[in-house]
Amino acid sequence: MSRSYKFLDPHGTYFITFATVEWVDVFTRRQYKDILVESLKHCQEKKGLLLYAWVIMSNHVHLVAAAAEGHALPDILRDLKKYTSSQILKAIAENKQESRKDWMLSIFANAGKANANNTHYQFWRQDNRPVLLGSAEVCDQKLDYLHNNPVVEGYVEQAEDYVYSSAPAIAGKPSLLKLEPY
Repeated sequence: MSRSYKFLDPHGTYFITFATVEWVDVFTRRQYKDILVESLKHCQEKKGLLLYAWVIMSNHVHLVAAAAEGHALPDILRDLKKYTSSQILKAIAENKQESRKDWMLSIFANAGKANANNTHYQFWRQDNRPVLLGSAEVCDQKLDYLHNNPVVEGYVEQAEDYVYSSAPAIAGKPSLLKLEPY
């Protein structure tokens, strides 16, 4: 892994991207996105996650985040991904209306078999692609990219209309997650 994709500064603020294996479009259902939102909320309240911006796309997540004093961002992300993978896989398996259940679970099972670190399934890719936000220019560029991602994908016309993002909060609308000031 390249040095540019490691958490080099434990006190730094990072732009982070993590995706489902094979870029499977899991987050097309509200139920699965809500599991991720609740897990992010838990990490904020109990694990020291400082969240500045976020968006959930159909197959990946972008965060602008840091860790509170006494916490480590890689550890928070490890726990978040471990918990959400088990909960989302369980929700997929139990969802009687999930028409893509067998297909998705097959992909996650095959990915799990190919990775010695897993016992059954692998839901998330193992990388987080952290980019240290060392300047205002880089931070602004990443925030614009993150918030405009749902617009570019055609989910909404205006970034602030996408509920599963921090863009509503930036526009003064209610938000699903609390944001740190930046």
